[in-house]
Amino acid sequence: MASICGYPPESEAETPTKIAVFIDYDNIEVGVKSTLGQDLDIARVIEGIQERGEIVAKIAYANWGPRASATRLLTEHGVQMVQRDPSPRGEKTGADINLALDALEMAFTRDHINTFAIVSGDSDFMSLVEKLKQYDKRVLVVGAKAFTSTILQRNCHEFISYESLLAGGPSRREEGTERSRQQHAERAEVLQLEHALPLLDRALKALERREVRAQLGLLKSTMLQFDPAFTERDYGVSMFTNFVQKLARAGYVRLHRHDGNFVVERVGELAETQPPAALTGEDAIPLLRSVLEANLRFISFGIPARELSALFHAAHPGFRPKDYGFTEFEELLNLAQDKALVRIEADAARGLRVFAGPALPGAPQAGIDAHVDVQEALLTAPMAVADISEHALAAEQEPAARTGPRQPTGAGRPRGSSRRSSRVRSRPRGAP
Repeated sequence: MASICGYPPESEAETPTKIAVFIDYDNIEVGVKSTLGQDLDIARVIEGIQERGEIVAKIAYANWGPRASATRLLTEHGVQMVQRDPSPRGEKTGADINLALDALEMAFTRDHINTFAIVSGDSDFMSLVEKLKQYDKRVLVVGAKAFTSTILQRNCHEFISYESLLAGGPSRREEGTERSRQQHAERAEVLQLEHALPLLDRALKALERREVRAQLGLLKSTMLQFDPAFTERDYGVSMFTNFVQKLARAGYVRLHRHDGNFVVERVGELAETQPPAALTGEDAIPLLRSVLEANLRFISFGIPARELSALFHAAHPGFRPKDYGFTEFEELLNLAQDKALVRIEADAARGLRVFAGPALPGAPQAGIDAHVDVQEALLTAPMAVADISEHALAAEQEPAARTGPRQPTGAGRPRGSSRRSSRVRSRPRGAP
């Protein structure tokens, strides 16, 4: 029987799937809070991983001192907690190394564990992912799609977006976050089927060359080999079967039964049946670059992602994320960060904040010319302030408010009433 989770049928699987889960709790908690505006539901994460096999080990790393409620939930789910003591400089590199070393030790000493789930969006774990793959381990990555490095998404065996887990309905323990889930579902856009056709065509051709029938479970596992970030939920359905049926109704594939299993066949060349090639995320990068360069002085000192979205839509009013394969604007920022055009900092209370990246021409270096009034940068930006305010107001009226009600920007306040945080200081407190 075909698996709906993207794995081959049991008859084709050589060994049962035994999973070890390693949770970078600091990273995933801040990522979910800053991008989705809600608390992390660890039950959803565990349930999503359990759909892919048997979990035999669960370890989470964080500074547990201020997280009493989280420790109770983790204890209920049998998660071992490892204390992450912050360094005097606030760095957490040492703790990341501990996670990586523990994962590698388990890979060496526990031969029955064949799958590792890394719950984090930190691209620093790329080396760990590659090393585990070299030791013939299957690697899953779980994280918020708009916060997890696209490099990490593309190089694991399967990327499980936290947003897709939200779309799966309430978890067993979920009570107070249903409203946040519904708000995110309304905010995220459903992708057009055309974005999936190149990947689908590539997978079907690969199976044809192997002279293997494209049963649903085998087809999805092949698609995940080529694009680990693929999920049918981006296309408005909850099951891969429904996704293929949607393709069949659109005339892109034929779906029939063989020995009790659904089999998918191409309708000629998909390139001939589909409309002109869909735009990709790479096509949106020049649009974002133009906005960043035009507003460099303002962006260099960091602005909320929602403010940058307002600037972007003022410059490109016809832009729709789904036309470029994104479900939301923040996914474009995530791609731009991997290209060093921007640098994104996540704050659980204020959401994502975007800074100019090192690859952006003219971006100031850290620590230089820091004593600048950001409000002045906004007033002198080439973009019309009226347009910015209009689009910022439209963005504020969206159903999903990640950071709560937003305060007016500097463009709409009198000169002398700027917020205390709107001025960036490079001098120590108390300095003249």
